[in-house]
Amino acid sequence: MAVGAFSATAGEETTDTITDHARRLRRRLGRADLRAVPETRRALRELLRHWGKPGRSEIAELLTSELVTNALVHTDDDAVLTAVVEDGGLRVEVRDFVARRPELRAQDTDDDTHGRGLVLVQSLADAWGVRSHGVGKSVWFELGAEAA
Repeated sequence: MAVGAFSATAGEETTDTITDHARRLRRRLGRADLRAVPETRRALRELLRHWGKPGRSEIAELLTSELVTNALVHTDDDAVLTAVVEDGGLRVEVRDFVARRPELRAQDTDDDTHGRGLVLVQSLADAWGVRSHGVGKSVWFELGAEAA
């Protein structure tokens, strides 16, 4: 079963798909629309309502927020979020349409609000990476449902 909706006010396309083995969330995120960050967190929270050990969905929300924020702030273009929950785990991917690859930055002691997103992803995800596309790239992470 697939359910799709288009929000004219937020300019985002949402598709939630539920099958026997996987559930999927797909959202198109508008350029520099930072309202999409909390909206995406809420949608992911709903997708993960019965998933994983305690604390795993909160980690997924945090990491997803970081990837979505990075895509919207650092690319000045639209992005597409895809989250897939399968029996053993979760994969979240945020695709943007700018070829410039993100960089892990050393923590700057003078600026405590920027530059930590990918460090969080690296620290908390079971796996993560960047995949190039013909136009743009995807930054992704994976979390197992049962990891501690």
